[in-house]
Amino acid sequence: MARGTKVEARQKQRAQIVLLCWEQVPVAEIARRLRTCESQVRKWRRRFLESGMDGLSDAPRSGRPRVITAAERVRVLGVACRDPGQFGEVRTTWSLESLARTLVDSKRVQAISKSSVHRILQGAGLKPHKVRMWCTSTDPEYDTKLADITDLYLDPPPGEPVLCIDEKTGMQALGRLHALRRPRPGSAGREEFEYRRNGTRCLFACFNVRTGQVLGRTTARRTQDDFLSFLDEVARSYRQGVVHVVLDNLNTHKSLALQEWNRRHDDRFRFHYTPTHASWLNQVEIFFGILHRRVLKHATYGSTKLLDHAIRRFLEQWNAREAHPFRWTYRQRTLVA
Repeated sequence: MARGTKVEARQKQRAQIVLLCWEQVPVAEIARRLRTCESQVRKWRRRFLESGMDGLSDAPRSGRPRVITAAERVRVLGVACRDPGQFGEVRTTWSLESLARTLVDSKRVQAISKSSVHRILQGAGLKPHKVRMWCTSTDPEYDTKLADITDLYLDPPPGEPVLCIDEKTGMQALGRLHALRRPRPGSAGREEFEYRRNGTRCLFACFNVRTGQVLGRTTARRTQDDFLSFLDEVARSYRQGVVHVVLDNLNTHKSLALQEWNRRHDDRFRFHYTPTHASWLNQVEIFFGILHRRVLKHATYGSTKLLDHAIRRFLEQWNAREAHPFRWTYRQRTLVA
């Protein structure tokens, strides 16, 4: 304990006191060496002689009696899980101050402080000020569609490419008033608040699930013709055999024009549609997230041409150096085929 590097400082000091006492070092000298008082040296020497190693641990303490009862603690959690508007609060989420005030005003608790509210919420793992977004799918064929796509990912048909295709719209070419200030030791990077909009672009992208290669094209708009033109490029890259394509339920993805386009290509493209409100099943969305963090976030582009150039360079870099299949997993409810 005295030589340990992962021992609490107080435990280490107590062990050092015992060892120095064993070496018959005077109490005053031990206190001077360890920068403590003589009464502490005598205390831990006595505790060790009485109880051995157990004596070097802290004795149980009674502590101050709880002011807030168990019933009041339950009321704190109950109010924290309810809408603040039910208690006349003009806010959407609770703060510690508003929660403490509401508990006292509604006479659910006689008196309580913000720190007490915080400790109760922390002990229950409850964070009423945090809200996570989620989306509910009401698709009656949710499980069937989901199982179809996950089967493609986990057990793709031999020799048949599996492609995830979608559009990333509204990519803004933002021209900031001042360039991004890079971080320094002790100081985070800084981004100018004021900016100028220099136009938007749309990226059509095709992600190969097996290889991670991405085929992309930027356009000014997202129209049916733009989508079919991009599919022509995909068809030229995958010329032979059956090709499986994962799409969401956008109107251009389920149109008669798309069916006619597929007939011109001998119906060799098999389209698999995600359930409604479940576009996260499309793996190209993961790539879009990487693109956003690498190229769009904190970037400054004076024109859409500069934005197009940056996206093309990133696609080239990705395909040359970083392309890889995603380790895609699904850990929710059991699938029903």
